[in-house]
Amino acid sequence: MTIIALLVINRMNVSDTPYNRLCSNKSILTVNGQFPGPTIYVTEGDTIAIVVTNNATENITIHWHGVKQPRYPWSDGPEYITQCPIRPGSTFRQKIVLSDEVGTLWWHAHSDWSRATVHGALIVYPRNKTSGYPFPLPHAQIPIILGEWWKSDVQAVLNEFVQSGGDPNISDAFLINGQPGDLYPCSTQDTFKLTVDYGKTYLLRMVNAVMNNIMFVRIDNHNVTIVGTDGAYTKPFTTNYIAISPGQTIDFLLEANQNPNRNYYMAARVYAAAGSFDNTTTTAIIEYSGNINRTAPLTIPSFPDFNDTRASANFTGRLRSLADKNHPIDVPLNATTVLFLTLSINVSPCPNNTCSGPFGDRLLASINNITFEQPRIAILEAYYNMISGVYGDDFPSRPPLTFNYTADIIPRDLWVPENGTEVRVLEYNSTVEIVFQGTNTVSGIDHPMHLHGQSFYVVGWGFGNFDKDVDPQNYNLVDPPLQNTIAVPRNGWSAIRFKANNPGVWLMHCHLERHISWGMEMVFITKNGKTQDSKMLPPPSDFPKC
Repeated sequence: MTIIALLVINRMNVSDTPYNRLCSNKSILTVNGQFPGPTIYVTEGDTIAIVVTNNATENITIHWHGVKQPRYPWSDGPEYITQCPIRPGSTFRQKIVLSDEVGTLWWHAHSDWSRATVHGALIVYPRNKTSGYPFPLPHAQIPIILGEWWKSDVQAVLNEFVQSGGDPNISDAFLINGQPGDLYPCSTQDTFKLTVDYGKTYLLRMVNAVMNNIMFVRIDNHNVTIVGTDGAYTKPFTTNYIAISPGQTIDFLLEANQNPNRNYYMAARVYAAAGSFDNTTTTAIIEYSGNINRTAPLTIPSFPDFNDTRASANFTGRLRSLADKNHPIDVPLNATTVLFLTLSINVSPCPNNTCSGPFGDRLLASINNITFEQPRIAILEAYYNMISGVYGDDFPSRPPLTFNYTADIIPRDLWVPENGTEVRVLEYNSTVEIVFQGTNTVSGIDHPMHLHGQSFYVVGWGFGNFDKDVDPQNYNLVDPPLQNTIAVPRNGWSAIRFKANNPGVWLMHCHLERHISWGMEMVFITKNGKTQDSKMLPPPSDFPKC
């Protein structure tokens, strides 16, 4: 008999809290007054209870990023997809069901842009906390959360961005564990410091909670060994830089093997192939214990160029599953459902050309030329209770037109999308292949695509247009990485496979927050299976209805 642990974690109280950064004060949304929010520690296979109380003045939801929630989408969290928001003064008890996830995941708000400050790490230990790692037990394990800070109120930034129809104002700083680092004003005393002992190895669990950017990360004069991503272990490889997408997690080993009489910067800056971006660098300090020369100047490590697409894609392309007898994988070898999904930046005409997008139009985004329109009743609620008129069920397998998706110049009449609230229905246990194809409409850019309710195997990627006759011959079906977020390279493609064995309603979207706001998202409904243990469970009694 399998025993499932039910752990009740301290309450999550969402409230407005005053914080000081960059020489100025403002009030931000926090959980339990902390920024970043509390790190939650659990064990592989646990079921946990989180009681979320909204003591703030705006709506909130909490998403458990990377947790598959088998048969229980009711606590997944995206606003108006699986639930209506937790309104001010309300409480929602969320049941979080872990299965085979192990490593680093995270939780964050999934309503408007509130995840800018409402987020935290979720650390999933292996069942055997001493011998359950596929690498030597590290001396210590440290969460590292990359974040972003605006001096302005984040909701005001969102409102102005939506009203203007253009790009959002860029942030004023990037953060490591909530601190900008000593290259920013008024930040020296609060720079995050990690003290290490010479000769010991540390497991750093990194989360990219940045809103709109893939980040390059380096530790001066140190190489690191990558050992996991997105709640799954990987074949170890050594590198001198990391490229990490919004929503992604990377686990890596840091060996403290450099001159112990020096301190070293851990630094992060943007990878951005298009659009405006914050060109600043956030830093933390790796501090060797016993170093008496703490006033010696630190050196900022060199990075790939800010627009080095190949450096970003090549890092991600090195990830591989362990795929051994202790960590078996189950890659679908044949797909029964094949979807070809174009990811595009788009425009919509604006009255009198008064918007801030190209040619005075409004910027939008789409999947297969459909810009997602958010309903006012949660799709999960409508599906479960058979409420008609909330969504359509004919999301297309391919885009409406075939053209050279990555051409240098794409005619403007191909820039305009359609609006819709369409879902794609998947048969239970069907094997699904999705080819994400980036396009160069308006401007080509990377898209970190995140799928709720499933992890998937990344079986292939490349630049240019996907060739259905040639590219599948080069798929990696032996040891592809198991992920929940994949950065589709600029003007390139990525192919994923998974088995649709988790009944429920699940969102898929780009994890660049401005692209979500523009409508780059869609919904999958996985139907129930025939047996009782392959059917979606009923909702909790306090489920937030619309």
